[in-house]
Amino acid sequence: MKNKPLALLLASLFSITARAAEPDVNRYVVTFPQGDRVAYQGDYASAFPDGLPVGVGSGLQFLRKEGDTLVFATVTDRGPNADSPKAGKRESKIFASPGYAPQLMTLRVSGDKAEAVAAKPLHDAQGNITGLPLPEGLIGATNELALNDALQPLPGDRRGLDTEGITPDGKGGYWLCDEYGPFIIHVDANGKILEKHGPQAEQGEQAVAGGLPNIVKWRQPNRGFEGLTRMPDGRIIAAVQSTLDIDGKTKNSARFTRLVSFDPASGKTAMYGYPIDIDRYKKAKDAKIGDIVALDNHRLLLIEQGGDKNNAMRNLVYVVDLRNATDLSRFDKEQPPEFNDASSLNARGITLASKSLLVDLRKLGWQQEKAEGLTIVDKHTIAVINDNDFGLQATLEKPQGEKQEADDYQVDGKGHLTLDGKSVATRIGIKPLEKPQSENDLWVIKLDKPL
Repeated sequence: MKNKPLALLLASLFSITARAAEPDVNRYVVTFPQGDRVAYQGDYASAFPDGLPVGVGSGLQFLRKEGDTLVFATVTDRGPNADSPKAGKRESKIFASPGYAPQLMTLRVSGDKAEAVAAKPLHDAQGNITGLPLPEGLIGATNELALNDALQPLPGDRRGLDTEGITPDGKGGYWLCDEYGPFIIHVDANGKILEKHGPQAEQGEQAVAGGLPNIVKWRQPNRGFEGLTRMPDGRIIAAVQSTLDIDGKTKNSARFTRLVSFDPASGKTAMYGYPIDIDRYKKAKDAKIGDIVALDNHRLLLIEQGGDKNNAMRNLVYVVDLRNATDLSRFDKEQPPEFNDASSLNARGITLASKSLLVDLRKLGWQQEKAEGLTIVDKHTIAVINDNDFGLQATLEKPQGEKQEADDYQVDGKGHLTLDGKSVATRIGIKPLEKPQSENDLWVIKLDKPL
């Protein structure tokens, strides 16, 4: 009995120590004091009387402190879109606002507020670009069929971009990455496109850009570059979101996704394999990169996420070390390493990057499906943000009998859905996302130990 108070004291001290080791999180919901909304006048406009919310958060970059205010740069993706059934073998997407131009914005975080201001649409000499997919036949095309909300085909846009990550260029502008090409894009501070680099064209392919390894054209549709960062030595590292699907054979089994290094000064490229947590997913393709940010010339932080074997979401921040990672470029000429299992990777002398867990966002209370922006504020602090998908989602209307899933149907390219080859009254509608998914959550996380 005499030892009981001591045991209780020790247990209490252990509990306090354990709590002290947990990262401290400041949570914000991003607001738009300038009233920014996306215009929408389609068939379901009555569900969105004020238009659509802007969907920032596809990338995040800390810029500076102004007193107690934290200032970040962020970028939207291709704009308001929703899933729809396949058209034959082609994926399709509904674009609710087809003329939407992806935007740069500034986030100012002070007190209990996180405010998005200073929207700047991406543009070139021809004017604002759009987020519509590239036409078929261009290298970088995803072969997605773009539809309006009446399920009628929209034309592709050879200038279209689906922007994701953002990192400073060191001269006042930014480098962005894209999921279509995938492309790496250089823009000035006002969003004017200065350069665009994509997979090199092979014979018979029509190029819109070049300079990156051709093999990255095998990214899964809508799974191109999801994050990028600028290393202190000036190299750009861009992360392919998921496993490559080379000749349609590797997306479900490849053990890694690719980190592409590009030196803007010399044009030199290299590629490294980031080892996904392959045993945690039903299929390798279920793993997705959220964003990356450089720690130094050899290490970076990376978000890995996706539904696990039990359909539970994972959102993990890893420290990734490239020092011993093999440049995959020369192996691609023999056989791309995506075809290799662990033992044959080792037999070929291929070493993937190493990694260690920094933060499990779910254990801290993260509820959003995705964390798409990641940045370093200081050696003790990181920030993450989600993408709210412009606050809309697809819904199946008037389903036929037991056919209750959108994937049960096909799009005929003329404004109708078909079932077993016959046109039906079923439609794909658009409705608002509910909270919290419709909100942009920004977390500023104070780590329990320095980076």
